[in-house]
Amino acid sequence: MKIGIDRLSFFIPNLFLDMTELANRRGDDPAKYHIGIGQDQMAVNQVFEDIVTLGANAASKIVTEEDREKIDMVIVGTESGIDQSKASAVIIHHLLKVQPFARSFEVKEACYGGTAALHMAKEYVKNHPDRKVLVIASDIARYGLASAGEVTQGVGAVAMMITQNPRILSLEDHSVFLTEDIYDFWRPSYSQYPVVDGPLSNSTYIESFQKVWNRYKETTGRTLADFDALTFHIPYTKMGKKALQSVIEETDEATQTRLMSRYEEGITYSRRIGNLYTGSLYLGLISLLENSQALKAGDRIGLFSYGSGAVSEFFSGYLEADYQNFLFKEENQAMLDNREALTVDQYEEIFNQTLPGHGESAEYHSDLPYSIYKVENDIRFYKEK
Repeated sequence: MKIGIDRLSFFIPNLFLDMTELANRRGDDPAKYHIGIGQDQMAVNQVFEDIVTLGANAASKIVTEEDREKIDMVIVGTESGIDQSKASAVIIHHLLKVQPFARSFEVKEACYGGTAALHMAKEYVKNHPDRKVLVIASDIARYGLASAGEVTQGVGAVAMMITQNPRILSLEDHSVFLTEDIYDFWRPSYSQYPVVDGPLSNSTYIESFQKVWNRYKETTGRTLADFDALTFHIPYTKMGKKALQSVIEETDEATQTRLMSRYEEGITYSRRIGNLYTGSLYLGLISLLENSQALKAGDRIGLFSYGSGAVSEFFSGYLEADYQNFLFKEENQAMLDNREALTVDQYEEIFNQTLPGHGESAEYHSDLPYSIYKVENDIRFYKEK
């Protein structure tokens, strides 16, 4: 039985900041951001956009009336939870009008959460082949104004419908995963922003990839030449490239050229959006599928997922016939091109806005299909499509 991604979409806010503008304000050389980090633009959300609205807007593109009756699970992978108890998936389940006899919950392990959700969904569909699972990876990556990580911020959500006989990507069964207790990036409950050891995080990312990749080779007998493309978790676009370059000499020149070319296609959207945390790997997958002219049905794609702390996994899938017909290439390009550019002053003003605290209330107006329209008595009320 084939199980995998039947439909795939993403959503980002309608605002962005150009990295040249930010570099100039912070007194940095723009090349440091555009070339050294590999980021050109950063998606910016307004206060009435959170992981619920991002996730619901992403998922609404792919959830049909038939799906609403067949979805048995709504899983949100996130490290930007809005409540210490109630899962964002419960609210999204309601907003999307999914049938009531379903499981809805969140999964957390830094940027790995979306991958954990994907594999849980795959196992469920394997045992219930006539049912479906909606997986959403939704996050708001923030490090603080003028912080070292500011240039790697971003926001957005990716939604995936997991079914049997998928029309985009069938997932293969073999994968290799790794857990190590490392404090490279974490966010204590008392802290608004994460604590980051940048050099340790970078080295742990690369070492984790090498460990799972070497183990994968040992257990499958496959090499880089067996893959038509590799996609990576993308905290910033140069990070995955460093990991790929650390093993690329294992293979022949033609394979090196192929994999590096596909990598560049896979970061096209991330360069314009920034870090999606749990959604970054899957935004890269969408970018690869929508920007590559070289891929075809049957091609094998390797996926490396990494979540600080640290959990990582390497797994694979192969493309289905006519997968291009089930993407949203033109719509996604328009979403990127039609955004409003912010000045640094506007960005900083939006960044500092917060929702009302305990005992306070506020109302908001937005043209988004799903958004927060009111906060009252510590409850966020969401506009329904």
